[in-house]
Amino acid sequence: MKTIGNGESSKKAEKTDAIAELSAKTGETAAPIDFSKVKIEPLFEEMVDFETFAKSDYRAVKIKDCVAVPKSKKLLQFTLDDGSGTDRTILSGIREYYEPEQLIGKTAIAIVNLPPRKMMGIDSCGMLISAVHEEDGHEGLNLLMVDDRIPAGAKLY
Repeated sequence: MKTIGNGESSKKAEKTDAIAELSAKTGETAAPIDFSKVKIEPLFEEMVDFETFAKSDYRAVKIKDCVAVPKSKKLLQFTLDDGSGTDRTILSGIREYYEPEQLIGKTAIAIVNLPPRKMMGIDSCGMLISAVHEEDGHEGLNLLMVDDRIPAGAKLY
C-alpha cells in the first residue's frame, strides 16, 4: 500500500504554487467545478473503423486573428497559422462562449482536411475542436487549446 510521504506533499504544494503563479500571470482563476451537476452526451454506440478515423488530419494551429462575423450571432472567423505558410480561415459557432480577442495567440486543434464550406458567404476551411457539456441546464463549450509551445502544423496522432 502506498503512503503519502513528505516528498509527495511537497510535490503537491509545488503544483498548487505553480497553478497559483499561472493564475496570477494570466489574471484568470478557475472556478471550482461541481461535476455532479455536469452532464455529457452519451458515447456513440456505432463504432468507427480505424481507417475512417485515420482519414481526419488533426493539426495544432496558432490563432493569429479572430473576429465576430458581421450579421451572425454565432460565428467567429479565425485566421490561423497551420504551419503551411498560408493563412487558413475557419469559422466556428462559438461566439456566445468567447470574446474574439481572448483567443488571439492561443494554440488550438483543427481538422484541416475537410472540404471548404461556405458560411455567411465566407469559405471555412476546416473545423476547430471543442468539448461540449451541460451544466445546471445550460450548454457549456470549451475550445480545445493546447500548450503554446506546440508549433503550428504539428500533427496529432
